[in-house]
Amino acid sequence: MDNQDHKQSISGLSEKEAKEFHKIFVVSFLVFTAIAIVAHILAWQWRPWIPGPEGYAMIDSARAVVGSVVSSLS
Repeated sequence: MDNQDHKQSISGLSEKEAKEFHKIFVVSFLVFTAIAIVAHILAWQWRPWIPGPEGYAMIDSARAVVGSVVSSLS
């Protein structure tokens, strides 16, 4: 019985398979974290979560620009 000669884990993976899965998991987690950090930085540049002293004045000026562009197209 070869199964009794090798250690079996709860997951049923051998040690080599478990190490391979762990390596893939860690790399995937790091890639996901890097993408999330970049996305948060880009979102912060687009619209900061904490408004400055003038509040969200940039949003109001952007609405005015879009309104003037739309009215000039009509």
